[in-house]
Amino acid sequence: MFTDTTVLALMALLTWLMLITASGLRTQGWRPGGIARAFGNRDDLGEPSPAAGRADRASRNMVENLVLFVALIAAAHFAGKANAQVQLGANLFFWSRVAYWPVYLAGIPVLRTLIWFVSIASLALIAGALL
Repeated sequence: MFTDTTVLALMALLTWLMLITASGLRTQGWRPGGIARAFGNRDDLGEPSPAAGRADRASRNMVENLVLFVALIAAAHFAGKANAQVQLGANLFFWSRVAYWPVYLAGIPVLRTLIWFVSIASLALIAGALL
């Protein structure tokens, strides 16, 4: 099991990977003109493919949830309550977000929502340690 601060760093890395993947799928850098789009202002982007749209939504959801995660981990440390419950919650959050990403990219809606719920329950577990 990772420490909660290690999970914090891993979450930053996972978020960055998700954002880069979403950007790559959106600009289609492997196609003719794709590198120019990726390095340009992206004014000429057409409609995203379904996979690019899912990657973008997954990465935005990650950023939204990362804000909550960081706030809870910081609060636990500031309050001196970074205990085993916080560590468990952080690890559950991380692994559920790792699972969430490919499931969302694959377009599996019900499973995606169930995994998302586990990540939210993990945040609640961390918050519970603060009470």
